[in-house]
Amino acid sequence: MKVGEALAAYRTERKMIVQERRELYKRKESLEKRINATEGGRERYADEAASLELSINNVNARFEENLKVLDQLTEQEAAVWNAEVSRQQADVMEDAAIEMGKIMEVAHRIAKGAIVPASDEKKLLEYSFEMYQAAKSMGAMVQMQKKREKYDSLWDDEEEEEQEYDPAGKAYNAETDIGLPPSAAEAGDGAALELRG
Repeated sequence: MKVGEALAAYRTERKMIVQERRELYKRKESLEKRINATEGGRERYADEAASLELSINNVNARFEENLKVLDQLTEQEAAVWNAEVSRQQADVMEDAAIEMGKIMEVAHRIAKGAIVPASDEKKLLEYSFEMYQAAKSMGAMVQMQKKREKYDSLWDDEEEEEQEYDPAGKAYNAETDIGLPPSAAEAGDGAALELRG
């Protein structure tokens, strides 16, 4: 089951439990009024009060269990989300490091007097005018001394590989070993399908 589907199912169950709990507390309040309004009400309504108290305790226990599972699912969702964001940041940093390496290589080639494509020179110039100027100055001095090498562009052969990052989608679609809540499991597959919609 997907984390997002499980979260939706447990949130739906929590709403039902909260509604049931409200109704039980209203019944308890009404019973308290009847007990107080009736002479000998404590003894007369003792069985009903005990039954109602057991029902309230049962609903409160179900609510706490539901809350624990929701916490677990939320932690799983957050872990997957954070992993996806970290991957995205790592990819961006890796791309920046590769770009910096190319910039440095172009500066090095220019500084040793080699011929580099105009597009590579432009990238170096856009990155740092000072670095470009220093490389050109050094290259001019070296050009007089020896034969110049000619290089192809470092950027032309790149295929731009666009990666899609979707932390929310990854977190929602991550698999979990937590099953459906009891109310949804009893309703069968139809209820699970309704939750996805």
